[in-house]
Amino acid sequence: MACLRILPVIFGTLFYVLAGTATGTATATDAHDYLIQGRVYCDMCRAGFETNVTEYIKGAKVRLECKHFGTGNIERTVDGVTDETGTYKIKLKDSHEEDICEVVLVESPLANCAEVEDHRVRARVVLTKNVGICNNLRFANPLGYLKDIPLPICGELLKQLDLSNDEE
Repeated sequence: MACLRILPVIFGTLFYVLAGTATGTATATDAHDYLIQGRVYCDMCRAGFETNVTEYIKGAKVRLECKHFGTGNIERTVDGVTDETGTYKIKLKDSHEEDICEVVLVESPLANCAEVEDHRVRARVVLTKNVGICNNLRFANPLGYLKDIPLPICGELLKQLDLSNDEE
């Protein structure tokens, strides 16, 4: 008989716990669906990639552009700016299953490192939930500008990497 009196208490408690969990879930939907993160650098050697003398740019402007796959029309843009480590973080709501999304360089704050590097001007990111990625963080490849005049150490550095243009 005592067991029958405790059942309503257990079911009542369970009801309130589940209701509270559902309420908490409802407020979580106000959060962003994706966080896109990447870095912008200055290619100090004009090598076309990051080296040990690469400097990351604070205050570089980037833009996330999502174009519709079929029409090519830009459906969504979100701007971002890099922090002191050259890292940008762009928050985005909604899935973009029918879009091709890329982060593109917009502007460098450095006058001596503002030339766009052709192969590092944009980075594609997948912004859909049906690709087997379990979290909302998406990393974009690094984007880079070219320094106007390479550092004096660059010749030796590229030789060490066996990438110099000098024939011996």
